[in-house]
Amino acid sequence: MRITLHYLIMGIIIPLYAIRVCPFVEKLNEIDVFITILSLLGLAFLARTFLLRRQDQSKPLGLSNQLFLIEFGVLLAAGCLFGIYNTIIHEFPLVSGVKVLVGFIAMGLFAAMDSALALERDIAAKVKEEGLVLTIDDNFTPLTAKLVVGASAFVILNVSIFLLLLAKDLDWIIEVAGKTPLESAKTSIIKEFLFVLVISLLETINLIFSFSRNIKLFLHNENDVLAKVAEGVYESRVPVSTQNEFGVMASKTNEMIQQIINRNSELNKTREVTILTLASLAETRDNETGAHILRTQRYVKALAVHLQQHNQHGYRLTDEIIDLLYKSAPLHDIGKVGIPDAILLKPGKLTNDEFEIMKQHPKIGADALKVAEDRLGGNSFLTIAGIISLTHHEKWDGNGYPNGLAGENIPLPGRLMAVADVYDALISKRVYKDAFSHEKSMSIIKQDKGKHFDPVIVDALVAIENEFIQIAGEFSDASYASPENMKARA
Repeated sequence: MRITLHYLIMGIIIPLYAIRVCPFVEKLNEIDVFITILSLLGLAFLARTFLLRRQDQSKPLGLSNQLFLIEFGVLLAAGCLFGIYNTIIHEFPLVSGVKVLVGFIAMGLFAAMDSALALERDIAAKVKEEGLVLTIDDNFTPLTAKLVVGASAFVILNVSIFLLLLAKDLDWIIEVAGKTPLESAKTSIIKEFLFVLVISLLETINLIFSFSRNIKLFLHNENDVLAKVAEGVYESRVPVSTQNEFGVMASKTNEMIQQIINRNSELNKTREVTILTLASLAETRDNETGAHILRTQRYVKALAVHLQQHNQHGYRLTDEIIDLLYKSAPLHDIGKVGIPDAILLKPGKLTNDEFEIMKQHPKIGADALKVAEDRLGGNSFLTIAGIISLTHHEKWDGNGYPNGLAGENIPLPGRLMAVADVYDALISKRVYKDAFSHEKSMSIIKQDKGKHFDPVIVDALVAIENEFIQIAGEFSDASYASPENMKARA
């Protein structure tokens, strides 16, 4: 529709321009001039439709350049045919055809550039909507060169048109000197100049507006993606839709995002290996099994997801926080590496003095993680790991350790870990006790609701207890060394 509108406008403007700029065309019947030019424009429109259907669609980024050449080429051919027609039929001199050809060239450039810019916007929308990945060809014409050539062409064409008008009007004034009042001649000349000036300004403004839309679209896409990257969202990509510097910028931005993803993946793997290494170190000195780590971290995640989905109590848990809880949970007992073997591995009940020493392991672990966090200059993963280590033995009624915190003064990660850790200790066999059934373990935890445990988290456990049963079965001590669980552990 856009190019059709251009052709309709040209069907009005070019005949009027031809009549005003060329004295030979001016002598013809105006209706004949309009019919001839409209017929040529109709042929040009059919030719461009045929050529567009034969475009190479395998390289979408080159379609706008192809469109420009086709649109400009058929209109240039139409202008040449008009000059040839007048030369053969009406025996006009060559200069007559050149004068009219300048008008075809000017209008052809306006129409071709506007169509190419519109196509670039369409390609950008399609690339974004369908998630297409297009590759930039290194051998492209720089946008600055296109602007210089285009601006120069418009200046030269406009100057040429005004010079042609001036030459015709001077000849006309000499011809009608003494026959037409000077004031009337001046008014007629001004009208002609204003006609060309208004058309040129309107077309130029349209091109400026069209080009600014393309720049605005690119900057919007670029800034939108960069804003998401700044927030830690790396799924979006800048549509690569132009074979110029903007396309290169979009392509390089997308490469940068992929490199960030790769680096983050590598860092996450390194972090997870570090977690498992530290957790495994604690395992070697404890009477608990490695499966305890796998189960408790999944219990914590299950409870957190339920609280996220049922946020009646204001426990704001984002996906990122839940992921950090899941990954840092294995470090809850890392402080046990600082407890003497005689106490840590004692099969019987601990004495009061021994238990006082055992009660130091939350702080030992938290202090060790704090040293690492201080060295790294702040780290959300280590922060949550330290909170879990320090507070997972605190009790809702304030009778826990090491700091005797109570209620919501106990950080949520510690309250979640407390339920997960105790539940797993109850259903697991230890050297000092047999494993309790799920039912008995749940009964004990319910009795301690509001005493040892946050009532809201106990309610969450009750709501998803079948999920706890499933986790306990899948990661039981007996199946801990199975290939599937070894893979999960890794």
